[in-house]
Amino acid sequence: MVRLNRIYTRTGDDGTTGLGSGERRPKFDLRVAAYGTVDETNAAIGMVRVYTSASTLEDWIMVDAMLARIQNDLFDLGADLCLPEGPEPPPYEPLRVIEAQVERLEAEIDQLNEALSPLKSFILPGGAAPAAGLHLARTIARRAERLMVELAANEHEKLGQPAIKYINRLSDFLFVASRYVNSRGKADVLWVPGKNRA
Repeated sequence: MVRLNRIYTRTGDDGTTGLGSGERRPKFDLRVAAYGTVDETNAAIGMVRVYTSASTLEDWIMVDAMLARIQNDLFDLGADLCLPEGPEPPPYEPLRVIEAQVERLEAEIDQLNEALSPLKSFILPGGAAPAAGLHLARTIARRAERLMVELAANEHEKLGQPAIKYINRLSDFLFVASRYVNSRGKADVLWVPGKNRA
């Protein structure tokens, strides 16, 4: 259980932050950047939910329920990232992203994608407000993924494969969901190569 009695502690005034293990790292540390960017992704999804949670449109309501589950998963992912695997196991069971979370995301991608026509062009971020917001969240999730993959490539850092799979699937989900809330792709803004060159 989490208890936050004080919001500021002054412990970060020296430019460091504490991991879940209690270890202090610089705030520019790659692991800190990774879970900070996961948090940024979550905040962007929260902005999308301002629209989807207040909607009476059936498609938006369904996507909103999926986004609510994803927001909770992203806190799980942040918890996973902030507690590196070490030589000694922690005194408690660490919270890690698991394959079942990846599989649920894949099933929801498939569910949404079934209603969409195949793409014949790249899509420009836009259309309905939640669609544009989902595109923004997608690009932030991709940045989080790049940081996580870089972290996992470091021989001194360990990161579970389900965590990397989850963030990779998430950007796919956000892309498909953006099309789904754009009138199931009918309101997508398509890229026209070279349109403004003449």
